[in-house]
Amino acid sequence: WGLYLRIDRQRLQCLNERREGSGALVFRAWEERGDRAQFVESDDDEELLFNVPFTGNVKLKGIIVMGEDDGTHPAEMRLFRNIPHMSFDDTAREPEQTFSLNRDPTGELEYPTKIARFSNVYHLSIHFPKNFGAETTKIFYIGLKGEWTEAHRHEVTICNYEASANPADHKLEQITPQTHFIS
Repeated sequence: WGLYLRIDRQRLQCLNERREGSGALVFRAWEERGDRAQFVESDDDEELLFNVPFTGNVKLKGIIVMGEDDGTHPAEMRLFRNIPHMSFDDTAREPEQTFSLNRDPTGELEYPTKIARFSNVYHLSIHFPKNFGAETTKIFYIGLKGEWTEAHRHEVTICNYEASANPADHKLEQITPQTHFIS
């Protein structure tokens, strides 16, 4: 569950969180998932949207979502890939994968992703549209399982192109024709 180390925490965003910055606290080590002092709670309604940028490319294999054993636990999770700065307006589009969640107060249920759809992810959006009937949604831990590879940076290549070839640049000794003039 080590992908939490590969999250770009400066750009991580959680929409509709009650306390500013609390959405970043739920992405932590699997061993620390039992810490109930760190959680994110939705503000106006039960919806939460996480925009999770990675420091490289990720092959996402599974997700754990840990909440309370009551109505505040999210009931559905929708995953979108490679849509930076996603908003609630963008959640109307078709997700890559949707999960119906079970209550998981211990953080042991793993939801496997369709690896073919999540093999080259640099940005993951996680949308929780509803919970089990409470006014707000509360999440204590989100675990991301998968493989990380370093992003390939495409640098600018400086090239000089010839409009027409200069024969002086392309002389080869063995192909140079011998001309004989008869005078």
